[in-house]
Amino acid sequence: MLELLLWIGLFLLFYSYLFYPLILKIASKNKTLTYPTIPSEELPPISIVMAAHNEEKVIETKIRSVLDSNYPKHLIEFIIGSDNSSDRTNEILLTLKEEHPQLNITIFTERQGKINIFNQLVPTAKNDIIISTDANNIFQKDTMVELVSSLCSDDKIGLVDSLILHTDLKADGMSLQENTYISSEANIKYNEGLLFDVTAGPFGGCYIFRKDLWTNIPSNYLVDDLFVHTWIVKKGYKTFFNKNAITNEDVSNNPILEFKRKIRIATGSFQNLFTFFSDYINPFSNFGFVMLSHKVVRWSGPFLLLFVLVATIFLVTTNLIYSILLVIELCSIFLCIIDIIQRKFNIHLYLIRHLTHFYLSNIAILLGFVRFIRGVKSSI
Repeated sequence: MLELLLWIGLFLLFYSYLFYPLILKIASKNKTLTYPTIPSEELPPISIVMAAHNEEKVIETKIRSVLDSNYPKHLIEFIIGSDNSSDRTNEILLTLKEEHPQLNITIFTERQGKINIFNQLVPTAKNDIIISTDANNIFQKDTMVELVSSLCSDDKIGLVDSLILHTDLKADGMSLQENTYISSEANIKYNEGLLFDVTAGPFGGCYIFRKDLWTNIPSNYLVDDLFVHTWIVKKGYKTFFNKNAITNEDVSNNPILEFKRKIRIATGSFQNLFTFFSDYINPFSNFGFVMLSHKVVRWSGPFLLLFVLVATIFLVTTNLIYSILLVIELCSIFLCIIDIIQRKFNIHLYLIRHLTHFYLSNIAILLGFVRFIRGVKSSI
């Protein structure tokens, strides 16, 4: 029984990270997401909603990337909530509003958190189509045209995610490995949409959805985009990933900050998992199969890794294969320790750093689970 469980655990790990993406790639080989680009004179009015807290370094670049795009200015309502910013964010926003009247700015004098700001601002939007975006997510010229065109190509499409290209990648941190991981995730989500008419949730930096599908997010949730996405799917709508709707975003090169971000994401993921448990583990629905294969198994990753290691130790004397397996497991851990030590001497080995990224991501998931069990009182 222990041997059987060990091989099941190994299979699940390889399935989610290797077999599932490979199966999707092969099955979607001759498929593409096609939709007509809407001419500028036929584009619908849209509302863009964004929360900002101390974003003086990027806020002007962000706003200008939206208003200087190929989307007609007079069709854009840009709703921004400044979340008790203490830097020059408010000053920059008010100056830009004089130049661009389509900016709708609310300055909050008490810290709200992104989720509470969205719960207040989304219902005030004048238009039926909404783009949710982050302050450090910079639009390209055609980003909004692509998102709107793909959303409006089918009345049953409820949400479309965008492709994020990362900038400021460096070898001395985790940014290169994180970028590789995100690129892989983008391909998986694109293929999921092609094959199942649904993805495992948006990245969160920039996605478009229909306002009438909005559901207020619990104020203590940490991963709001997955909550919004899940409710849209539960209402019977399709979701897609549009790799032609491109945005640019900086990626953290600080391992500690990146680790904290992953803990936060993991905590919010478990909040969603236990809220939508029956939806996420139903292998007989398209959404359930996608979530189970892509997300739920990965969220189980640290528990599977610990079980596999302990089971291998117990079985090591029963068969040579378990001795080899234990050596591989211990060597992989040892290589991560070597990588962390080498980093202090400015030595960076790209492939080994991927292994470190994998283990740290799973440690972050484990800590996120502990944080979830302890309870989250605020999303701030």
